[in-house]
Amino acid sequence: MKSLFENAYLALFIFLGLYTQNATAQLGFCNGNSGDPIFTETFGTGTTAGPALPAGTTSYTFTNGRPEDGSYTIANSTSFFSWHEANDHTPADTNGKSFIVNASYTAGEFYRRAVTGLCENTSYEFSSWLVNLLPTGDCGGNGIPINVKFQIWDATDTNLLASGDTGNIPNKSSPVWERYGLVFQTIPGQTSVILKMINNGPGGCGNDLAIDDIVFKTCGDFITVTDTQNANNIEACEENGPVSAQLTATPDFSIYSTHAYQWQQSPEGTNWTNIPGGTNQSYTTPALTTSTFYRVKVAEDVINLASQLCSSVSEIFDILIITQPDDPISDGDVEACANEPKIISVTVPSNTTVNWYDAATGGNVLLKNSSTYHPTAQGTYYAEAFSSLGGCPSNDRTPVTIQFIDLPVVTDENLTFCENTTIALSTNIQNESYLWNTGETNETIIVSTEGIYTVTVTNSANCSSTKTITLTQIDVPIIKSVASDAYDIMVTTENEGDFEFSLDNITYQDSSIFTNMEGGKYTVYAREKSGCELVTLEYIHFVIPKFFTPNGDGSNDTFVIGGIEFYSSYDIAIYDRYGKLLKSITNSNTSWNGTFNNKNLPADDYWYTITVEGAIYKGHFALKR
Repeated sequence: MKSLFENAYLALFIFLGLYTQNATAQLGFCNGNSGDPIFTETFGTGTTAGPALPAGTTSYTFTNGRPEDGSYTIANSTSFFSWHEANDHTPADTNGKSFIVNASYTAGEFYRRAVTGLCENTSYEFSSWLVNLLPTGDCGGNGIPINVKFQIWDATDTNLLASGDTGNIPNKSSPVWERYGLVFQTIPGQTSVILKMINNGPGGCGNDLAIDDIVFKTCGDFITVTDTQNANNIEACEENGPVSAQLTATPDFSIYSTHAYQWQQSPEGTNWTNIPGGTNQSYTTPALTTSTFYRVKVAEDVINLASQLCSSVSEIFDILIITQPDDPISDGDVEACANEPKIISVTVPSNTTVNWYDAATGGNVLLKNSSTYHPTAQGTYYAEAFSSLGGCPSNDRTPVTIQFIDLPVVTDENLTFCENTTIALSTNIQNESYLWNTGETNETIIVSTEGIYTVTVTNSANCSSTKTITLTQIDVPIIKSVASDAYDIMVTTENEGDFEFSLDNITYQDSSIFTNMEGGKYTVYAREKSGCELVTLEYIHFVIPKFFTPNGDGSNDTFVIGGIEFYSSYDIAIYDRYGKLLKSITNSNTSWNGTFNNKNLPADDYWYTITVEGAIYKGHFALKR
């Protein structure tokens, strides 16, 4: 008899249910191949409790309601006390039941079941699934863990064949089904055994469990089936012709010392039939055109081959003849705007993939494993179907064409316009549809405000391009002031720009200063060089000389203010350095000869006050002899 912990290994099974996890803790499981189940206890299905286990099966008391200490129920729900709500473990059960136990305060046997019809001198595997129903934190965090001993006895209940403990199985935050088992061997003359389950834990708060899916199977060698290439399966495309393989069964001698063989075949891997004459370690299949599955039944002698209770089966060798997929069905050729490429696509059945190529045969692979493709250039592309299994190709590739439609040709512009004017903005494309960001829908719009304007031009094929016009306003010069400085006229503008200036509207200069200008009445012209609006201002330029020389030489003999005569009203007063009024001129002759009371005044600096239309100008000049 093997120890419970010998050859132990961990396996994880994932089962879709309402419980959180389905873990497998293997304690003495069969290391080889198992046969089909020869005994199974799932505890039935239904929405009502029961029925009670047969007499002699348990010393616990049956209840069709909440099981108290030392009692049990058979039900599809574990929602008693504050226990976990755990579905039964049996896969695909509807309203499946389990054996729900509230352990007695006294440790001891709580389940006994005879299993009959076994074969002598044969190894078997017993297994069962358990779940701790007490949530973490119950019983103040000190809940009693479940702890179960499994025993296999002979039919006389005097010889113990195998035994093992689960050890403490603590409570968890969610229900977790765990699998435990034993391996045992019948002795000569023995065809039945007794299964016992014993509660090792004390009574009290905790030690609450559910049990499900008690199974007995034969346990034989681990047997692999391979072909001459040491493969354990074959995938072949049907277009490559019939397939035949020489298969060989290889046992590991972990259980059996001798081996008898019976090869079996199945069309789907579920229902198996014996192959006449297939009783050797090797078997050569016929030429196959359809998928077929093979395995070999193995026992220690030929007699045991006749019963599933006395034999085990190998791993399955599958020969898959993969049907050639149909050619992909085109979803239609596509026309797409050049700036908005669309996808091309094909339709294929499930379990079929698609590769795209640039040629009907050979060529380059453009994209794998996709029924759609996003071309970057117009043309014809080719879709080839492949079976998911085996990668068998379709007979032909399916062409799909995409054509890119030309877009309206637009050119972005940067434009300027003069202040206080309007400008026409145009797409420069006729007979299309238009939508400006102003909301207007004409080919040309008139605007008077700078900014960024866009227009979407759409042709008859519903393809669009967008033109952007950046419009900048050219400001008209604003004359702030005109001033005289001796013989210079200085023009000042309120704004900046590429301006030019003139006093005759013929000759223009970049400088806003006109030099050596005689006093007089002038028109100042200012304009932007692009030819925008002309700005004018009338200006009287009067020139106050810095000095004069009344020496009778006919040159600069008088102090004359040039241009002041263009003013309708003015007053001029001349003073000596002591503030004595020497000359007063009002709306008359604007010259002074440097005399006072008909006497020549000495060379010196003299001061003036000029009042012109309410403005007063003060300064001084020199008299030189």
